Amino acid sequence: MMTAVLSKDGRPLMPTYNIRKVRRMLKNSKAKIVGHNPFTIQLQYESETNTQPVELTEDTGYLNIGLSVKSEKHEFVSREYKLLPDEKKHHQAQKRIRTARRNRKRYRKPMSKREKCSRRKQKAWLAPSLKNKADRHVDLVKRFIKLFPVTSVVLEMGQFDTAVLSAVNQGLPVPEGLAYQHGPKYGFDTLREATFARDGYRCVCCNRSAIKDKITLVIHHRGYRKGDRSNRLSNLASVCTDHHTPAEHKKGGKLWDLQKDGGSLAPASFMNTVKWYIHNCVNELGVKTGITYGAVTKRERLNRNIVKSHANDAYCIGEFHPKHRAHTEHYRKRRRNDRCLQKFYDAVYVDMRTGKAVKASELGCNRTKRKIPRNNERNLRPYRRKKVKAGYNSIRKGRHSLQAGDIVQYKGRRYEVKTVRFKENKKFGRYETVEFKPASPQVYLKDVRVLRHSGGWVRVQGG
Repeated sequence: MMTAVLSKDGRPLMPTYNIRKVRRMLKNSKAKIVGHNPFTIQLQYESETNTQPVELTEDTGYLNIGLSVKSEKHEFVSREYKLLPDEKKHHQAQKRIRTARRNRKRYRKPMSKREKCSRRKQKAWLAPSLKNKADRHVDLVKRFIKLFPVTSVVLEMGQFDTAVLSAVNQGLPVPEGLAYQHGPKYGFDTLREATFARDGYRCVCCNRSAIKDKITLVIHHRGYRKGDRSNRLSNLASVCTDHHTPAEHKKGGKLWDLQKDGGSLAPASFMNTVKWYIHNCVNELGVKTGITYGAVTKRERLNRNIVKSHANDAYCIGEFHPKHRAHTEHYRKRRRNDRCLQKFYDAVYVDMRTGKAVKASELGCNRTKRKIPRNNERNLRPYRRKKVKAGYNSIRKGRHSLQAGDIVQYKGRRYEVKTVRFKENKKFGRYETVEFKPASPQVYLKDVRVLRHSGGWVRVQGG
């Protein structure tokens, strides 16, 4: 077991593997525990600060981060971190909620164009979703610099040609010369025309032709389910009006998980944008910072005959490659709070045709545009027989003290929180109840003791 060691004044010293000595020092009050991830102690007496060169190497990425802390003889830390995949979606929801709130507040003078431009010209300005991911890379470096005597940091980064990657994903020739100036809409007047021509004026669901079968084609966004409303040509598809219906957009329909035309270029675009931002932020920490490339890492990994993984890539980066390796630990980012304050629950009706209770959305008018009348040939509202349950909005008026996944202690035993609910009573007023995993009766929140909150990095087994 590796133990990080800090001096009495908080400076990092060389870690130790002598667990017996650590236990003896803790027992004799010569050291105290200051952290558990990794296990860290701080000496309570003056000591020498003789250290050896230690380097921190990081395999940067859009969703996965590999990190290794090593010296010439030992690898102290080997970890893989998985970031949040839906960060952009939550930032868009946050923007929408804040805009709605501003509209309900007092009148304020709009921001001038000069003020808007000055904000955009700030040093290293990044979009919030990109900045969040980039800051997580920097936070990990800061975290381990405080615990280990790191003398150098090496980051694996690269500059990607998105035009070449897009051509390879779609099976097209690699662009050269003037091909870089000819975008996907080259030769077409509108995006609609370019989409129909690329698909051969056929529906991607039924393969019927708009010319021979006399059908009407419309534009469909392939990534609508994941919140991708961009008008890139790779995100658009030609669909006939018979398949472009609300029923086909739901789970089980042909448009529910329609694959995109080519792979996503988000990871490559992310690294192109935040490459120097991460480098400059790490360099400001006062540690020697270097950059390497994926080709160099791959060659080193193949020479050492190591399996491909983010932690192994981080090990192959840098100058030191010790024989003594650390056990790889896997972590994933978990959201700290549920900011969804309002939820809508649909009404429930009895279907006249089957006699089963279904949601009102399944017996709707099935129109895709407002100019289409409600009483069209696809209208299923007449089949609503009896309303079993009315629809309603659930608005959360308070923040829970605990979240699902928190670890608590109740009557001397450890439990994982499943749900937390607000309740009201004439005698006690408003109070919170907690339910554990596995199934257990609800208990009062005041009767439990919080051991660990689930927000932040959570360790997982086997990645």
